[in-house]
Amino acid sequence: MSRVAYVNGSYSPHGQAVVHIEDRGFQFADGVYEVWSVFDGKMADFEGHMTRLHRSLNELRIDIPMSAAALTQVLRETIRRNRVVNGIVYLQVTRGTARRDHPFPAPGTPPSVVVTAKSIPLARSEAQARKGVAVLTQPDIRWGRCDIKTVGLLPNILAKQAAREAGAYEAWMVDEMGLVTEGSSTNAWIVDENGKLRTRDTQANILKGCTRTTLMELIKEHGVELDERPFSVEEAKRAREAFFTAAGAFVTPAVSIDGTKIGDGKPGPITRRLRQLYLEQARRDAI
Repeated sequence: MSRVAYVNGSYSPHGQAVVHIEDRGFQFADGVYEVWSVFDGKMADFEGHMTRLHRSLNELRIDIPMSAAALTQVLRETIRRNRVVNGIVYLQVTRGTARRDHPFPAPGTPPSVVVTAKSIPLARSEAQARKGVAVLTQPDIRWGRCDIKTVGLLPNILAKQAAREAGAYEAWMVDEMGLVTEGSSTNAWIVDENGKLRTRDTQANILKGCTRTTLMELIKEHGVELDERPFSVEEAKRAREAFFTAAGAFVTPAVSIDGTKIGDGKPGPITRRLRQLYLEQARRDAI
């Protein structure tokens, strides 16, 4: 079946969907995005993503393109038209189309809205989770507002490509003090050598991941001790377990960092348990 995309009020075959050449997302990366995981045709962590979308738009002073109810309907219809049972739905909102000039376009310029959806077999993610994946560290060269989920992702792309060329699945960004900030498209976690679960706090210019937020609520409910504190690359390499979280990755174990085996080189019990808890919650609360 051919895929279908939503662009600015119309549903079109995926290969024919277009935006204007002077769309500011294309010209300046002047836009934001969100990605929802889809389970059984429903979106996981829905409100968290919608809240973050509105925050990102407000921070960049981009008009909210439509009501929450209308946008929800567009997302659901795109999922339905693509017959996605398990996978993702992607939303992008830019400042719209205007003559190329750095300042904002005239007030009232309508934002551009693009929605796509695709199927991703859960079996692929489960296979990765059973085996674990490798992580490569990279210098964090991103801009100073990584808390906003913008489409300006060139440093993330370069880091991810470096990881893939090194045979790793994900890249973890490292700041000038040798501390891990986050992954190229994920949040980073470890169970340190003392057995304490750790992840960096979101005041340190990292994205407040929706999967991260849901997992933290589950951690609290189940009485797991959590320390929101930075960790160094060396601490990560000495950790008992390591993993990362994201809408597309859920909770994925990292079994090596820069070629150094983490723990016994296999997904650890805390990571496996947290993944199970997250998937159960995500399926239960998806809308």
